[in-house]
Amino acid sequence: MARIIAAAQYAALAGDLEGNLERHLRFAATAATLGVQLLVFPELSLTGYEIARADELVVNPHSAVLDPLRAIAKESSMTIVAGAPVRFGLNDLHIGEFAFLPDGHVAVYTKRYLHGAEREIFTAGQGGPILHLGRIVLAMAISTDISEPGHAANAAANKASVYAASMLVSATGYELDAARLRGYAKAHAMTVLMANHSAPTEGWAGDCTEGWTSAGRSAIWDEQGSLVVASPDAEEALVLGRRRGRKWEGAVFPLRELMSAQPNPPVNLPVTDEAPVVPLEVNAAKPVAEPVAAPTPDQGSLFG
Repeated sequence: MARIIAAAQYAALAGDLEGNLERHLRFAATAATLGVQLLVFPELSLTGYEIARADELVVNPHSAVLDPLRAIAKESSMTIVAGAPVRFGLNDLHIGEFAFLPDGHVAVYTKRYLHGAEREIFTAGQGGPILHLGRIVLAMAISTDISEPGHAANAAANKASVYAASMLVSATGYELDAARLRGYAKAHAMTVLMANHSAPTEGWAGDCTEGWTSAGRSAIWDEQGSLVVASPDAEEALVLGRRRGRKWEGAVFPLRELMSAQPNPPVNLPVTDEAPVVPLEVNAAKPVAEPVAAPTPDQGSLFG
């Protein structure tokens, strides 16, 4: 069976859990139709990067509010990784992310290496479990976690096959972070996924100089550090990689028009063991030059 993973390059709504949840469901519904087994959103995707408001935006990973994400993960046999502030005890506020598993459980990861003003608001986390998802062994990371080489090395030591980084990176910082992730893929023989924001929310953009832009350019690198696929820009998109045997293939699916046409994301989705195979032409040394058209009912699935 092929392994299909995807980064959701996504623009969060500032402090709007309900609105962001709806947008997560739309991304997830589209990913499910493409046979995705692992879908990763950027850092603090459920709330936006609103760290000054983190205390009021805390999300309980077991809250019934998140039941629709649990449902679509279960119905689609897909693991969905999404982020929000999370609190343990009275004082331990963390930057967290939640992995909604196909069996209905949720695994929690907390950011270990904080940056800048985060240190004044949050407590450094303890990371999280290595997740065994069938043929995928997943290690999670959040943004500046990747600045510590030992973080990726520890994932590799625990036999992770996929190192998934939920990111928040600007255009000026992109090349350094991409080089780090590419290096980790090659050094540790892991697939590495970067899920970056499509646009900033108020709490992030307000701290940046005039002219700041989101890098976007979410990407996947194979176990040799070669680029499988990358978004060419910051447009909202699903960035997919599929491994069949020893070969990786990739595609970028812009989502703005597709999402606007799906006001009510379905939860009960058909699941197939494997989609028909159509090879994809991917340049392993450079990002995809042009985005691949989003699927429509006439086009069928990604590989159909």
